[in-house]
Amino acid sequence: MTKHLTLVAIISISLLLSACHQANMKATEFVEQIPVRTVLKVGTLYGSQTYLRSDQGESGFDYEMAAKFAKYLDVPLEMVPYHNRQQLFEALRQNEIDIVAAAITTTNNRREQFLLGPTLYEVNQVLIYKSGNLKPRDFNNLQGDISVISESAAVDTLSKLKQSNPNLTWQEVNNSDNEELFSMVAAGDILYTIADSNSLLINQRYLPELRAGIVLDEKTQVVWLLPPLNSDYLMSSLLSFWHIQKRNGTLEHLNEKYFGHVKRFDYVDTRAFIRAIDNVLPEYQALFEKHAGDLDWRKLAAAGYQESHWNPKARSPTGVRGMMMLTQPTASSVGVDNRLDAEQSIRGGAIYLQKMIDRLPASIPDNQRIWFALASYNIGLGHVEDARKITQGMGKDPSAWRDVKQVLPLLQQRKYYQHTRYGYARGNEAAHYVDNIRRYYDTLVWVDNQNKKQELIDIEGSTIEGELADETSLNADNSENPQDVIKSSAQ
Repeated sequence: MTKHLTLVAIISISLLLSACHQANMKATEFVEQIPVRTVLKVGTLYGSQTYLRSDQGESGFDYEMAAKFAKYLDVPLEMVPYHNRQQLFEALRQNEIDIVAAAITTTNNRREQFLLGPTLYEVNQVLIYKSGNLKPRDFNNLQGDISVISESAAVDTLSKLKQSNPNLTWQEVNNSDNEELFSMVAAGDILYTIADSNSLLINQRYLPELRAGIVLDEKTQVVWLLPPLNSDYLMSSLLSFWHIQKRNGTLEHLNEKYFGHVKRFDYVDTRAFIRAIDNVLPEYQALFEKHAGDLDWRKLAAAGYQESHWNPKARSPTGVRGMMMLTQPTASSVGVDNRLDAEQSIRGGAIYLQKMIDRLPASIPDNQRIWFALASYNIGLGHVEDARKITQGMGKDPSAWRDVKQVLPLLQQRKYYQHTRYGYARGNEAAHYVDNIRRYYDTLVWVDNQNKKQELIDIEGSTIEGELADETSLNADNSENPQDVIKSSAQ
C-alpha cells in the first residue's frame, strides 16, 4: 500500500512539473520581444522650429531632440521630411516611421489615433492677421474666411468653436505649410490663419506685418507621436530619455535656443533690418565671408548690424568707431589702423570675437560659446565671468547661456555687483544685445536659404529652357526643307 502511494505521488509530481513547464512555455510565447532596432526613423515637417537642412548642417528643436534620442538608443538617426500632415500621419499609421517629431500639439483626435509622448514645451494657439487690418475680436464678425492646414490642431479647435459661433467659416488647404500661409497673410492673399505662438514669433522676424489676434487655446502641449500598437518599448525608452533631458536641462536649453530670443518683437527694427539686407548688405557681404574665419559669416554680419547698422563711418560719443565699433585699444590689438575702413573693421571685429571665444572656459559647450563671446564683446569678458560666478552661486549652470542670460541684469544691482571683481555693468543691455544678434542671424539664415532656393529654381529653369531649345533645334535640323516638300508634291 505504501509503495502504491509513493508511486502515485511520483506520478502526480511529474505531471504537475510537466504542466508547469507547458504553462511557462505558453506564457513566454506572449511576452513582448524587445525589437532589435538598427535605425531610428523620425518623420517631420520642414520648418524653422522643427527641421531645416542647409550648408551649415541640420537644425531645429525636433531635430536636435531626435538626434539625442537616437544617441540614447545607440542607433543612427534617419530624419524623413514630409510635405504635409496627411502624409506624415499616414506614414506613422503604416509603420514607415517610428516617431512623428514636428511641433505637433495635443488634440483629442490625436489621442484617439496615436500614442502621445511627454510634453516638450507649451504654446498658445492664436488667430493671425495682417497689420493694418482691423484686429479680429469676435469669430462671428470676421471679415472673411480663415485658411488652415488640413489635419492641423486648428481644424479641431474651429470645429468646437462652430457650435457657439454659427457664422464661423474656414478653408482647409492641403498644398501649403504654416510658413506659406504666413506669407499669404502678410501679402494680403488671405485674411487669417491659425498657428501656435512660437511659430508666429519666429516668422515675425521675416514677416513683421504678422500680428496675433484672438487666443484660441492657451498652454497647449507640444509632443511627439508614436504608433498606437507595438510601441510600448519605444515609449518606455522615450519616457526614460525625456526624464534625463529634463533633469539635465536639455529641454530648457533647446527652448532658449530656438524660442528664448524671439519674444521681444520690434516691428520698426525688423522692417529696417530686412531693408538693409536688400540695400546695404550686398556691398559688404563678401567682406564678412572673407574674414569670418571659423565663424559663420552671418553671425559676424549680424553682430556688425547690431553695432553700426552696417555703417562703416559710424561713430559713438564713447569713442568706438566703424562697422564693428572698435575702441582704439582693441583696434590696435588686432592690427587695425583705420577703424573707418570697412574691411579693416570687419577683419578686426572677427579677430577680436574669435579671441573672446578662445578665452572662454572649456566648460562652455561649443554651440553656446558664441553667445558668451558676444556678451563679452559688448561689456567685457570680466563682467561676463562675474555673471557666471553669480549664476553658479545661485545653483544654476554657469556654462549655459540660458542661465547666465537671466543673471546678467543683476550686475546692475548693488547687492550683487558690490561682491564682484569688476563691479557694475549694464548686464541687461548685454542680454538684449545678444538676443538682437540672434534674431538678426536667424533672419539672415532664412534669407540666405531663400536665395539659394531661388538660385536652384533659376538653374533648373535655365536647364529646361536649354533642353527645349536644343530639342527645337534638333527637330528643325531633322525636318524636311519646306521647298523640297513643295517640289515633291508638285512632282
